[in-house]
Amino acid sequence: MANFFDDNDDLQFLFDHLDLAEIAAAQEAGFSGEDDLGPTYAPRDVADAIDNYRRILHIAGDVAGDAVAPRGSSVDRAGHTLNPDGTVTLNEDTQDNLEALSQAGLMGFTVPRQYGGLNCPTTIYTMAIEIISRADASLMNLFGLQGIAETINVFADDDIKDDYLPRFADGELTGAMALTEPDAGSDLQAVALRAWQDEDGQWRLSGVKRFITNGCGDVLLTLARSEPDSKDGRGLSLFLADRGPRLWVRRLEGKLGIHGSPTCELVYDDTPAKLIGQRQLGLIRYVMALMNGARLGIAGQSLGIAEAAFREARRYAHTRQQFGVSIERLPAVAEMVTNMKIAIEAARALVYETCRVCDLENNNHRILETQPPDDKAELKQRKAQARAYKRLNGMLTPMSKYYASEMCVTVANDALQVLGGSGYMTDYPAERYLRDARITTIYEGTSQLQIVAAVRGVCGDAFEKRVTELEKAVYGDEALSVLRGKLIDARERVIDAVAFVKEQGGDYMDLYGRKLVDAAITVLVGHLLLRQAIANERKQSVARRFIETNHATLVRDLDLLKSGDKSPISEYDTIAGPVPTLA
Repeated sequence: MANFFDDNDDLQFLFDHLDLAEIAAAQEAGFSGEDDLGPTYAPRDVADAIDNYRRILHIAGDVAGDAVAPRGSSVDRAGHTLNPDGTVTLNEDTQDNLEALSQAGLMGFTVPRQYGGLNCPTTIYTMAIEIISRADASLMNLFGLQGIAETINVFADDDIKDDYLPRFADGELTGAMALTEPDAGSDLQAVALRAWQDEDGQWRLSGVKRFITNGCGDVLLTLARSEPDSKDGRGLSLFLADRGPRLWVRRLEGKLGIHGSPTCELVYDDTPAKLIGQRQLGLIRYVMALMNGARLGIAGQSLGIAEAAFREARRYAHTRQQFGVSIERLPAVAEMVTNMKIAIEAARALVYETCRVCDLENNNHRILETQPPDDKAELKQRKAQARAYKRLNGMLTPMSKYYASEMCVTVANDALQVLGGSGYMTDYPAERYLRDARITTIYEGTSQLQIVAAVRGVCGDAFEKRVTELEKAVYGDEALSVLRGKLIDARERVIDAVAFVKEQGGDYMDLYGRKLVDAAITVLVGHLLLRQAIANERKQSVARRFIETNHATLVRDLDLLKSGDKSPISEYDTIAGPVPTLA
């Protein structure tokens, strides 16, 4: 099989195009050449760090191509086994995949080296997630939960870190985020699982969690209500619970896709637990940080699924003969294939730009927390950067999750269409890609919730500030300059639409939030693709097609937005009609 990193030209291009030097310098904090594990384990300089990242991704590509991808179909068919004692036995292929990742040293991606991890930045970790997801999207839901270890590293006390992080890094432990409940899905403030202390001061958890990805894992970060008189998010704390006889799986959910990822209903029966960080900050601080990382993980997963689906469609369109030609030469099919490719590259540009900014924010925050500069001017500058990064990432992270996941579903659907009747059959993986893709717009926050979060940045100052910076780029090529002019026009239209929406009130902003966010993404991604076009001649064609087609859509959508039409709200009962009776 191919190496899933080496054979991906666009991922290779982005690895070279992104400013990894800036990220590596911040991540490695000084390049002393020494760390707690000895003088040779840490990279010596920027070049050494970037070479290390490339080697890690090459290893991930080998594991994905050689071990994971060949098992994709069998994992999808096999499922997992719920045992009478409430434990779960993973199917043999998934166990082998996890063992392959562990033997390759890939299960401690973001864990610091002092605990045996790779200390990789978010950008590199997300690339690895994309690579693994292309091979088997369901495996990513186990591999991609390494954010649990990162949360422990950032917020837990030293005893917990010393106990758990080395075991995460060597692949001994897997984990889960136990957040949602039967009556608390998108609205996590409604979490009711009870946390209480016994007479010895031991925290215990009682209640039920539902829809928990890898809920059969060894370590469960659990959101629970520690303040019994509270009703909102301020009464929630975060706890670490180990799998054991007082914490069991009551049910494995039957699902449309990602069958290799067990989704569990859990029972906590006065389960012993450890408090992570401070009481009452579970949702407000810790889970928000955890979910931001998880949302980027789903964006990476979406890219991987879409890449796999595109490749299947591209191969089929090239080899399938109809009417005397390969079907890729039929204009309708050619348009579908090119649109799929452009959509993937556009989403990649946004996702990895978001990862880059997240790495800068995370490392700046780490420096402020652990090594604040003595120089007052530098300290002031870093605090200002922290506020700017937070505002920008508050917009970019939900944008990336929304845009990449919606793109994934569209690409997977179009890929199946390219294969026609063959795509609908299980003989080809196209139908699996579509089934796997569908969850990406739902879990870790639905697309609708991502839009609500992203539109704040579009209607605030985050969007305009970032685009103004991007507009400073100078293009020697006349064609690129013309496209830049279209993006400036698009930005002006977005700002004008924002002003109109603000005059209409909150409901109107919610009603047209998707069109505003889509328009803002068109402008941001357009600029990112133009910058790529400077370095790569092929990207000029990608940028032109993306900007011209999406600019037309932007104009149409914003004209509708400014029409004042509120019929989905004001005439809902008339248009939707009566509630259907049960058959």
